[in-house]
Amino acid sequence: MASNEDVLAAVGPRLRALRRQRGTTLAQLAQATGISVSTLSRLESGGRRPTLELLLPLARAHQVPLDELVGAPPTGDPRLHPRPIVRHGITFLPLTRRPGGLQAFKQILPPHTPAEPEQQTHEGYEWLYVLSGRVRLLLAEHDLLLTPGEVAEFDTRLPHAVANPDSRPAELLNLFGPQGERLHVRARPAAH
Repeated sequence: MASNEDVLAAVGPRLRALRRQRGTTLAQLAQATGISVSTLSRLESGGRRPTLELLLPLARAHQVPLDELVGAPPTGDPRLHPRPIVRHGITFLPLTRRPGGLQAFKQILPPHTPAEPEQQTHEGYEWLYVLSGRVRLLLAEHDLLLTPGEVAEFDTRLPHAVANPDSRPAELLNLFGPQGERLHVRARPAAH
């Protein structure tokens, strides 16, 4: 892993190569950016330390992302490799990495699970989307049957339970906000 000093030292040669590749002179670049020719020359030779105030207009002039000018390291593999969590026979696949805030899970409910759902309450707000199968949502005095494509959104301080009443597995996408963060479901009107 390159140090910050190594990254900064590589900016000048990268700027020079980019300018030459584009066939631009220092005078043309100075006119396009408002940065003096001498400052640009010292920046390219390493005699001037790159700053955000200098790099932003250069990135605009060259029409490249700032990351490309500084040779920022890649941010890493964006793929998630969830480790299943099994509670009371129900599988939860975490789809978010950071603790706190909004959490996303894929939930897999085996057939007839739980057999006798018990309503619970806790802080937070929940949104669920049925991917496959049927899901029974007990929410306060409501007893709802949700099918694929249906969404429910509720305050988890209300007594609630989720169950699979069928003989085949049910899958759902579940988003949970621990501090009562509301999720907003927006649907487009059906095309006629």
